[in-house]
Amino acid sequence: MNFSSRELLELGKAWIAVSLAFAILFTIRDFALDRFLLLFGTCLVVVGAAFLLHELAHKFFAQRYGCWAEFRADNKMLLLMLAVSFFGFIFAAPGGVLIHGALTRERHGKIAFAGPFVNLLFAVLFLALLGIGVTSPVVSFGFHINSWLAFFNLLPLWQFDGLPVLRWNKIVYGLALASALVLSFFGSFTTWRPF
Repeated sequence: MNFSSRELLELGKAWIAVSLAFAILFTIRDFALDRFLLLFGTCLVVVGAAFLLHELAHKFFAQRYGCWAEFRADNKMLLLMLAVSFFGFIFAAPGGVLIHGALTRERHGKIAFAGPFVNLLFAVLFLALLGIGVTSPVVSFGFHINSWLAFFNLLPLWQFDGLPVLRWNKIVYGLALASALVLSFFGSFTTWRPF
């Protein structure tokens, strides 16, 4: 994959903002600086990895099809995400991979599907770890974050990934959305605060 210096800055900005928003979310009701810093570090790894791998999957497939593809942060959405995290919820739409090139509906759908698919794979991996008795809070957190990101991004709304996937292949879309929903449902039975 090819990266420009601007894209690396944009990815870094969004990565830090997303991690900061989740750290605020989990500490706003009972703030302590040491706990906040621990959570922020954890979010940089767990949430950051889920976000980055999602976006890089889009980029990889787009470039594989011969398109120009670079991530750009949405500054207004980053600020909105940070603002609402102080009220106890997250709306994470930090930006996306801009793509230029001739794409068929199928290729567009596959590029869109790549991001949520990566999150689904990681959610299943973390669930398997939980299933064999690995009870680390980071594992539980990783399971929830990836399940939630897959489900959220598969919604067929606005500029989310769901709409191009649905237009490309309704069966793939239905199976992916159902999988994300089931994983999120199972997640509701486990605690998912990192610490």
